[in-house]
Amino acid sequence: MDFEPKCRTTAMGIMPHKDPDRALALVFSLDIPFWPQLPRSSFSEDMFAQFSRGFPGAAVDLEGRRVIFDSARFVEEVAACAELMADPPAPAGGLDSSLTFSRFLAADFSDRPAIRGQVCGPVNFGFRVTDGEGKPIIYNDEVRAVLFEFALGKVNAQYRLLRGKHPNAFVWVDEPGLGWVFNSFAGYSELQAESDYREFLGRFEGPRALHLCLNVHLPYLLGLGLDILSIDAFQLESMPRAYAEPIAGFLKGGGIISWGIVPTESMTLDPETPESLYRRLLAYWEVIEENADISARFVAERALIAPSKCCIKNAVRMDPSKSAGAEDDPPVCAPAQEETLVERAFQYVREISGMLRERFGF
Repeated sequence: MDFEPKCRTTAMGIMPHKDPDRALALVFSLDIPFWPQLPRSSFSEDMFAQFSRGFPGAAVDLEGRRVIFDSARFVEEVAACAELMADPPAPAGGLDSSLTFSRFLAADFSDRPAIRGQVCGPVNFGFRVTDGEGKPIIYNDEVRAVLFEFALGKVNAQYRLLRGKHPNAFVWVDEPGLGWVFNSFAGYSELQAESDYREFLGRFEGPRALHLCLNVHLPYLLGLGLDILSIDAFQLESMPRAYAEPIAGFLKGGGIISWGIVPTESMTLDPETPESLYRRLLAYWEVIEENADISARFVAERALIAPSKCCIKNAVRMDPSKSAGAEDDPPVCAPAQEETLVERAFQYVREISGMLRERFGF
């Protein structure tokens, strides 16, 4: 992939819109467009539902809006799944029902620096989906091995489709699950996750890209072997000085960080302005400059600007310390407000990008 980020814009794939036209128009208002997932319109648009298509033992309950996993069926179907995944076009399954994917591929990308797709992360899926005993399937060694292999097929198949439309294509893995592995209640440790993820990323056909919007442990994430990392930077509040050297090493090695600086929750976005968020991000970069051997300008050269997260309730799994079936945290904004809120966040992203590009002369 050959492009210079220089504070260009992108966003998360999950959007609250029901109208595909409105969602796509918003997507194309950013520099690096992507195909949006619209779970408010149908549960078949949910990232877990889309990912589960073809996974052994999994079934989608549209009425109950959940993915069901049957351990006995997993054993019966796993061999057939392995054969199917060996057929290059097959792993892209699940996108045929997308309201936006085919329309996105039909667009003209000639004036775009890059394009992007996304796949639900294997750890995210493995924490969200539970077996008949209510245990996350990520805890089962056999299921987990198949899960990572299945996710790899999904990523590479989608990358091939996008790469056919633009030379600078990438697929990032939506992986808040990597924020949960530090939880003492989780039965899947950060060391096991690191080992699994290094092997997983090492087999990507395209850029190794990851998005995480919860519990950001930057040094851990930057050590996984990524090319592109998307984070919720807003939640940091201030940049720890200890993060400066790991960030500098990652960027000097050619890495790109997508800084999710614009919150998409009403309680956090309302007090902010593009100017206040611009200043907040600059303050992060100044800490890096003061504590590592790179300039704030160099950080900006290797930066994308994005919203912090998607503002869809249940887009991510509840904390694994809660029992299966426990209620997730309440939504931070009502569904009727979500579209307007996200559209305002996108506008802020564009304005902040403009301020940064002007400041650094891009």
